[in-house]
Amino acid sequence: MLIIRSAIFNVLFYLNLILQMLFWTPIFFLLPRRKAWFVPKFWAASSLWLQRLVTGGKSQISGLENLPDGPCIIAPKHQSFWDTIAFLPHIPDALYILKRELMWIPFFGWYVAKMRMIPINRGSRAKALKQAVRKARDLMRENRQLIIYPEGTRRPPGAEPAYKYGIVELYDQLQVPVVPVAHAAGLFWPRRKFLRHPGIIRAQFLPPIEPGLPRAVFQERLLRETEAACDAMLVEAATTENPPPLPETARKRLRELGVLNA
Repeated sequence: MLIIRSAIFNVLFYLNLILQMLFWTPIFFLLPRRKAWFVPKFWAASSLWLQRLVTGGKSQISGLENLPDGPCIIAPKHQSFWDTIAFLPHIPDALYILKRELMWIPFFGWYVAKMRMIPINRGSRAKALKQAVRKARDLMRENRQLIIYPEGTRRPPGAEPAYKYGIVELYDQLQVPVVPVAHAAGLFWPRRKFLRHPGIIRAQFLPPIEPGLPRAVFQERLLRETEAACDAMLVEAATTENPPPLPETARKRLRELGVLNA
């Protein structure tokens, strides 16, 4: 049954994306950019609805009161495709840094261009980071919220943290609050895997880290506060009545936390 539900959801997920891009195109490109946000937000919300309906995977997001009114950096843990869409309906004017090649995809690239994101060439990391800082500074004058994943790539639940320096540079250069976001979504919507497990995916926007801290202090706080909250969510998910399957990284971390004995 799990395989069947997962297969149905995956088909519906991509079908929903294609059909909505086609359906909304005339309206989306005629509306001003800010008003057009309802289209990607509706798609994200409908995708989460399909996940709940077909797979039994529910999303619960707390801590939204921690989002500042003005520009900020939102720094989610990156474990799953889920965390690329789940927060979108709750963010007023999201700003993503993405690979330049995504702009070349028909329809998808046009949508991204309309919303004025930050495409970068990842060939040179130093050059790409400077480009991202410059463009983010300009676009965030419009009170936008920059979303960046501190680890850069998806990592399995419980894996040893591997935060990149880019988030530190952006924090130091942009001088705005950083809101960490913790979750354990990779247990339910695993990276690079077909299955979608039932259960409650909980995520929390943590209290913002104020601007102006020394780089090392900020880096330590971001890692410590994010990982502590992620550990708590991992323990909670693993100790429910019907826990999702635990990858070895999660089992190892739970043993370190004293939750598993073997």
